[in-house]
Amino acid sequence: MSKITGPSNYYHRKLIRDLWKTKRRIWKKISRKLSGPRRNQVEANLYRINKKTKNNDVIVVPGKILGLGELNHKLTIACLTFSKSAKKKIEASGSKLISIEELLEQNPKGENIKVFY
Repeated sequence: MSKITGPSNYYHRKLIRDLWKTKRRIWKKISRKLSGPRRNQVEANLYRINKKTKNNDVIVVPGKILGLGELNHKLTIACLTFSKSAKKKIEASGSKLISIEELLEQNPKGENIKVFY
């Protein structure tokens, strides 16, 4: 008998299922990344996000955002989790921080979204 693996959090599993059901390549890619082991999840620092994005970009981080660095332009950021310092700095820059579920509702086709790995 094999042990069931993957996230034990109900909402996390539901998100993975909902993303997969869209049948859109971008959401399936994010779903696959989220369903892997936690040690393989993305941890993105703000300085890296700032360096790789432009003003008014919409990005998805299938993992956690950490507060190292600053943001100097406005973004819409969807992520699984974030640190307290990252949240403060994101809101101070005038950017918007939303959940991946909210972004899926707003943009079910997944157009003009950058995925951050």
